[in-house]
Amino acid sequence: MYSLAHRPWHVFCRISLQHRSSLSHRSPRFPQLCYGWQSATSIHSWRLTPPDCRVSSVGLGRIQRYSASGDSKDPPKAQSAEAPSADKPPSGDLKATPSLSDAAAEGLTKTESIQVKVRAVLKKREYGPKYTQNNFITAVRAMNEFCLKPSDLVQLRKIRRRSPHDDTEAFTVFLRSDVEAKALDVWGSHEALARERNLRKEVEREYQENIFRNQQLLKEYKDFWGNTKPRSGKRTTFLQGPGKVVMVAICINGLNFFFKLLAWVYTGSASMFSEAIHSLADTCNQALLAVGISQSVRNPDAVHPYGFSNMRYIASLISGVGIFMMGAGLSWYHGIMGLLHPEPMESLLWAYCILAGSLVSEGATLLVASNEIKKSARLQGLSFYEYVMQSRDPSTNVVLLEDAAAVLGVIMAAGCMGLTSLTGNPLYDSLGSLGVGTLLGAVSAFLIYTNTEALLAPSIQAEHVQKLTEFLENDPAVRAIHDVKATDMGLSKVRFKAEVDFDGRVVTRSYLEKQDIDQILNDIQQVKTPEELENFMLKHGENIIDTLGAEVDRLEKELKQRNPEVRHVDLEIL
Repeated sequence: MYSLAHRPWHVFCRISLQHRSSLSHRSPRFPQLCYGWQSATSIHSWRLTPPDCRVSSVGLGRIQRYSASGDSKDPPKAQSAEAPSADKPPSGDLKATPSLSDAAAEGLTKTESIQVKVRAVLKKREYGPKYTQNNFITAVRAMNEFCLKPSDLVQLRKIRRRSPHDDTEAFTVFLRSDVEAKALDVWGSHEALARERNLRKEVEREYQENIFRNQQLLKEYKDFWGNTKPRSGKRTTFLQGPGKVVMVAICINGLNFFFKLLAWVYTGSASMFSEAIHSLADTCNQALLAVGISQSVRNPDAVHPYGFSNMRYIASLISGVGIFMMGAGLSWYHGIMGLLHPEPMESLLWAYCILAGSLVSEGATLLVASNEIKKSARLQGLSFYEYVMQSRDPSTNVVLLEDAAAVLGVIMAAGCMGLTSLTGNPLYDSLGSLGVGTLLGAVSAFLIYTNTEALLAPSIQAEHVQKLTEFLENDPAVRAIHDVKATDMGLSKVRFKAEVDFDGRVVTRSYLEKQDIDQILNDIQQVKTPEELENFMLKHGENIIDTLGAEVDRLEKELKQRNPEVRHVDLEIL
């Protein structure tokens, strides 16, 4: 065994493999002959070293170890004191050794290095729950929220951004961090700024308390110097369209109520009383419609950003409830009382004359309302029946239905009064009152139902929704449209909302078409470090996002131009 110490290390490996079975029967004091490949790792390279194979020789009373690598250190302790059995396969390190040739084994005696490339990863930034370093703020907000003056904003950095409004292309904003720093420079500390804010809130509260007095003073000032503003559109509203129909109906129904009331006082007819109450209810309800029309043309404000167009539906709904309570209720009451306590009636000649005049006047109002609805239905491509059932114009619908009920009520009252004159039985007159009340109840129920549906913002027709969707899908920048909602806001005003899946390649190409490609290529060639790459991507990434916003604005503008009834468009990026 001493002569084997001068042999190369791979000879020991072959001896160990060839005589594995015989060695396994020897004393368990023999450690493993080969400990396999050892590796040392670093961040960027691997170092391969030859196996540390050592042979143990047995002497008298002591053990000597010889190493082919010349290492005088002791080998690592074996995990088991027993030699490997012949039935068990060799370890993974030992199994790989026989596949090495002698030349390869000799070549691996020297340390070899293999270079491994490591991917450079940017460190993830933690922005925290509240990050406003890059937020923009307008000049108005800067002055209101940070109590600054216009002169304080002159020296700050100004940034031009796309305007969210259709009437302006771009507007100037400031960095919120710059505004906050300027506010601290002006006021000295956060506490002083907070005190100034509280003081201004107190002044604003006092102004709100005295706003009525200020409005009165402004009115007196205008009256003294003369109002040079253009005449309000509210006056012209009642000279055309639904406003004209309502004003005509108010005048005619007011006269009808006056004459019917005189006829009821003279004759004591229950049917005539029902007709007088009917005309009174119509006059009051149409006055309420006039208020709704006047309020519906108000401009949107901060509290009502979508305007007051639904005021017409609210007024029509209240009108329907009023017809039911006042008209139908009183007519039923008077008819029931006539059945329970019939009384003889005086001459009905004047009643017939007044009913004939009411029939003519109510018919004229019905004709005016009918012509207005036909004209509006023709403009929107609907039939007369569809226009009425969808309650596109609630004010005109109320006038139409009330006048139709008035004409039928006049005919019904005249017929019942004629039967009473022929038979002398006042019960027919009471039945006429009940019939008029039932007619008014049916009209009020229809008005309540249609106006309630309109107030719930129903969807527009499916064909119209399909038309709007196809227009967006035909645009090259759009891949798909999802979650489409098109609701009728009242008075033929449509609000359109959709989730839009944009084609990022088309948007990026649209951005590149406006850039200097040679300059971009030059910038790319100058990128050498991850920091330079990050700055390059941040610059162009922000510009591409702005291009995407411009694409959204373009689609919204074209959608409104092609469909004038679409007043509000909300396109959300998917």
